[in-house]
Amino acid sequence: MTPDAMPQERVFTVDAVPLKYGHGALAELGGDAAALGVRRVALFTDRHVAATEHAATAHAALKGAGLDVALYDQVRVEPNEASFREAGAFARAGRFDGFVSLGGGSVIDTCKVANLLATHGDDLLAYVNAPLGGGMAPPGPLKPHLACPTTCGTGSEMTATAVFDLTSANVKTGIAHRFLKPTRAVVDPTTTYTLPVGVVCSTGLDVLTHAIESWTARPFTARDRPADPVTRPPYQGANPWSDIGALKAIELGGAFLERAYADPADHEARDGLMFAATLAGMAFGNAGVHIPHAMSYAVAGLNHSFIAAGYTDEPPMVPHGISVVVNAPAALRFTASACPKRHLRAAEALGADVAGQGPEVGGKVLADRLAEIMRNTGCPNGLGDLGYTEADVPALVRGAWTQKRLLVQAPHAPSEADLADLFRAALRAW
Repeated sequence: MTPDAMPQERVFTVDAVPLKYGHGALAELGGDAAALGVRRVALFTDRHVAATEHAATAHAALKGAGLDVALYDQVRVEPNEASFREAGAFARAGRFDGFVSLGGGSVIDTCKVANLLATHGDDLLAYVNAPLGGGMAPPGPLKPHLACPTTCGTGSEMTATAVFDLTSANVKTGIAHRFLKPTRAVVDPTTTYTLPVGVVCSTGLDVLTHAIESWTARPFTARDRPADPVTRPPYQGANPWSDIGALKAIELGGAFLERAYADPADHEARDGLMFAATLAGMAFGNAGVHIPHAMSYAVAGLNHSFIAAGYTDEPPMVPHGISVVVNAPAALRFTASACPKRHLRAAEALGADVAGQGPEVGGKVLADRLAEIMRNTGCPNGLGDLGYTEADVPALVRGAWTQKRLLVQAPHAPSEADLADLFRAALRAW
């Protein structure tokens, strides 16, 4: 049988975002934007970052390159459809030829969508992943976007996805297409040095789940070969390229997250986490994430009363990294039977003692080590600490079951009954 006649996928693609990384990278932002032909630029951030020296550095760099800069500092932490639409209206009215995002994943994702709506128009929900939205692909490339993360977590600077809270459906969802990938990532780890430890907890645990889910995702060869290569999804499954970044990100997160939480002055740990976040973004932006993230969209979408450490001056909500990781130990015990050796290798990379342990306990060892890191970084002890009870399980299952784009990446696909069992198991993490 020729390769063209094979029913299963045999090809993976790598559309990596060009990366500039290192101390002082933010000060070079103006030259990077000018080199892309940008003359009138929208600088997206939130009200917290807008008041920092990092925003002043970015603004000065852009102005120093002779660019016309308009600031948008109204990004909502954990955005919703209303905040995305407001950002899109600003972008359309400004007639910008380029965009810069400076902040965490909320800022970067908001800028992606504002760029999309300003460049191609149409309603937000037309682009949202089915079945919650129309699933329409952007008709063409977007305007240049330089993404500058200030949190060591989401990896959004490397991905083709933008996530938001669809409040009308009480669930999180998103838009995913390769055209949403930023044109360049400008990553300066010094921007993380002033992050509160509560934010380090949430975003750092997001790094670990991104990397572990990418490493344990079903292999790219498990998908059907597309009739048209253009239709290959952004999330392709684990592959030799994504494995490199995922495993290294797990190692870095296991080595540095607890240190970064324990000592805010440990700049080596903050640097290590920032690089882990970027590597994990490269990996999951290519391979995909699975059950913990699918569950997280329901967890965050149904809870608007929780107040997390480090987010006390924001409206009540469950920060993304926490909404994901509280599900992860239960989910990893479930997926381990599909690829036990990978789960055990991830546990070793995360810092677990695997001497004398066989693959058959890989899921347990990995889940136990992750729960240990959660406990040592001030993470809530499962869904119960977020206020959920057994009575909430049916609603949580309904929200997670709509996330087909994510669930299909799991090495062991869950049923609705499986998801119910996982949510019950996630009520406590240790």
